[in-house]
Amino acid sequence: MKNKYTIPAQTRIGHVHLKVADLDRAMKFYCDLLGFELTTMYGKDAAFISAGGYHHHIGLNTWYSKGGSPAPVSSTGLFHTAILYPTRKDLAAILKRLIEADYPLAGASDHGVSEALYLSDPDQNGVELYWDRPREKWPQHEDGSLHMYTRPLDLQDLLSELDQDSQD
Repeated sequence: MKNKYTIPAQTRIGHVHLKVADLDRAMKFYCDLLGFELTTMYGKDAAFISAGGYHHHIGLNTWYSKGGSPAPVSSTGLFHTAILYPTRKDLAAILKRLIEADYPLAGASDHGVSEALYLSDPDQNGVELYWDRPREKWPQHEDGSLHMYTRPLDLQDLLSELDQDSQD
C-alpha cells in the first residue's frame, strides 16, 4: 500500500452481532447473568441489548443459526467478544455473580495492562470480561514499548475489591 492510513485515535468498536442457536437461552446469559438490558426486539428472531442505555452493544440473532451447533474450535471466526468494565471493583462484582451462579470460567489472566476473566456463552462464543488499568500503570519494556503478558489472575485478590467499602 502506498499511503499509510491511521485510523483516528477516538475510534471505538460500537457493537458485536452474534449468531445464536436459541435466543431465549442467549438472553438469559447476556441479560439475566451479565446484566445487559434489552433495548429492542427485532421480530422474534433478534434482540439488541446494551449497557447504560446505548442503542445496542450486542445484537443476538437466530436468522441463520436457529437450533444450530457451535462452530468447531479449529475453524475461523470470532475468538471472543471483550466487554470492558469501568473499574476493578465492577470486574470483581461480575466475578462474584458468576461464582454464585456456578457459571464456569475458562480462564483468568493478568495482562499487565488489564485483568480479564474468560468464559463461553451458551453457544460457545468466547467472552472476555475485563478492566483496563490506568494507562500510567501499564508496564513497559526498557525501550519504552508496551509490555503485555499473560499471568494467572489472583481471583481472591480481585474479590477483595468488594470488601473495600466495609474497610473504608
